[in-house]
Amino acid sequence: MTTENIFEIATKTKIRFQFKGLISTEDLWDLSVENLDSIFKTLNSQLKQVKEESLLNSKTKEDKELDVKIELVRYIVSTKLAEKEAQFKAKAQKEQKQKIQEILFTKQNQELENKSVKELQAMLGQLDK
Repeated sequence: MTTENIFEIATKTKIRFQFKGLISTEDLWDLSVENLDSIFKTLNSQLKQVKEESLLNSKTKEDKELDVKIELVRYIVSTKLAEKEAQFKAKAQKEQKQKIQEILFTKQNQELENKSVKELQAMLGQLDK
């Protein structure tokens, strides 16, 4: 199943998930990763029960829906984790950039402070022109 396919199936069949009542596929995006993991565990245990109870390999409509639900939750969790990691990296880069800019500013000021009186006067004279 492709990502587009599972979302198409979910929206066409109006799949609902058991979480504090029934929630839609779109509502999964609003849940925390921990809540999604809880839903996944419930779905996974249902899947194990279905596989244990049947002697036949034929999949029912409910079995296929269960597969779609599991894939949806997996996809959303992996997407949320990737987004969280990207945010963490972006924050770390921003902090590093800010730190470098502060050090650069300090070094530029030190360089300016180390100039002689004549050099500073010459610099002022050039700025007045």
